[in-house]
Amino acid sequence: MPECQNCGAFVTEAYARVFTPRGVDDPRVCPDCQDKIRDGADVRTARSSRNP
Repeated sequence: MPECQNCGAFVTEAYARVFTPRGVDDPRVCPDCQDKIRDGADVRTARSSRNP
């Protein structure tokens, strides 16, 4: 079962398939990671508040 490398939250296999490179099972960040975002091949701290 895939989980986020940043926060440990469960992610669906479909999410992991779309947002991870081949050969990697667990995404680096997930939608629950409010303070991190994907930036190309890297993960960075969000520049603006992502809280609703």
